[in-house]
Amino acid sequence: MSTTSTTEPTPVASAPSRRLAIDFRQYGILSALVIIIVLFEILTGGRLLMPGNVNNLIQQNAYVLILAIGMVMVIIAGHIDLSVGSVVAMVGAVAGLAMGQWGLPWWLACLLALVVGAVVGAWQGFWVAYIGVPAFIVTLAGMLFFRGLTLVLLTGGTIGGLPAPFVAIGAGWLPSLLGTIGRTDVLTMVLGLVACALLVLFQARARNNRRRLDLPVEGGVSFWLKLTIAVLAILGVCWQLANYSGMPIVLVILAALILAYTFVLNRSVFGRHVYAMGGNLFAAVMSGVKTRRVNFALFVNIGVLAAVAGLVSTARAGSAVASAGQNYELDAIAAVFIGGAAVQGGVGTVTGAMIGGLVMGVLNMGLSILSVDAAWQMAIKGLVLLLAVAFDLINKRRGGR
Repeated sequence: MSTTSTTEPTPVASAPSRRLAIDFRQYGILSALVIIIVLFEILTGGRLLMPGNVNNLIQQNAYVLILAIGMVMVIIAGHIDLSVGSVVAMVGAVAGLAMGQWGLPWWLACLLALVVGAVVGAWQGFWVAYIGVPAFIVTLAGMLFFRGLTLVLLTGGTIGGLPAPFVAIGAGWLPSLLGTIGRTDVLTMVLGLVACALLVLFQARARNNRRRLDLPVEGGVSFWLKLTIAVLAILGVCWQLANYSGMPIVLVILAALILAYTFVLNRSVFGRHVYAMGGNLFAAVMSGVKTRRVNFALFVNIGVLAAVAGLVSTARAGSAVASAGQNYELDAIAAVFIGGAAVQGGVGTVTGAMIGGLVMGVLNMGLSILSVDAAWQMAIKGLVLLLAVAFDLINKRRGGR
């Protein structure tokens, strides 16, 4: 009798602390994003979240978010890619030449651009995976090589006059197929409601699966509060977009990529291998993970995603420019680390990278609306980015305790 009375309280006492640790780790950088949004909404007199600015925030930062999806996978595996900005420029140049001088239809030019991105990724993946050259060196060389190749292809100039259907990829909206109610686009709101329903369904199913496997789960209040805030945020964004020009095409592309890669990282064998390699490479090799194949596939993947970002960036600009993609790699890397990825690898999520990208996007837009001098913008962004990461790290440590 006495033995049972002393052992029963143990799991009861430990469960809340495990739940709190999960909550702190997940919501640190998200809280920082909310604080930044509220701050700039107040400072700009309510202009930050106006429909036009919400639309611009999505279209202007889509390239960072697309690149961050591929970058987070590379960083989780313990690598880095410094070449994506140059690849964006080169792919844009190839697409511009294909449509403007080679006479290809816009959709075939897009397919060609994706193939070029895959070839670039395979080239760099070969050196990293099979020759053993560090990714930092390979992609640094790629950054210089592909930037130079872009200048050669465009001869330092610009290719404009791109087809309207192609330009719509980066700067267009879905047609209003369901009509409007007043000024509100019905299709945009329907897509928002569908997104909310899928979010609640998948999150609830994942929580039930963890509970069934006797794994630590979030507390009920925290879980449903998180979902409620997420649903309200999605509906709020969709409402603003529906009262502007509707659903941006690039947002549909981005949402599809987020869903696909979240599934790949969380539910596929490949995703588990990526995390295993970043967490403990020796243990992954001993467990039978084909590390060369995984590394090769990672760089092919980020090459394709850089091509997608290049198409989006070129479409939004309406022309292929030799100077495109400048510092894109730094934006993507910063988004990933702000989103909670670990420098040593093994830690990171697609959702976290998206939040990190939004932190940077809101920061850029808020400072621009306030007409802050460019020099001060750089200084403020550096300080805020540092504070955002420090805020997340402090919350992780509290959660660990």
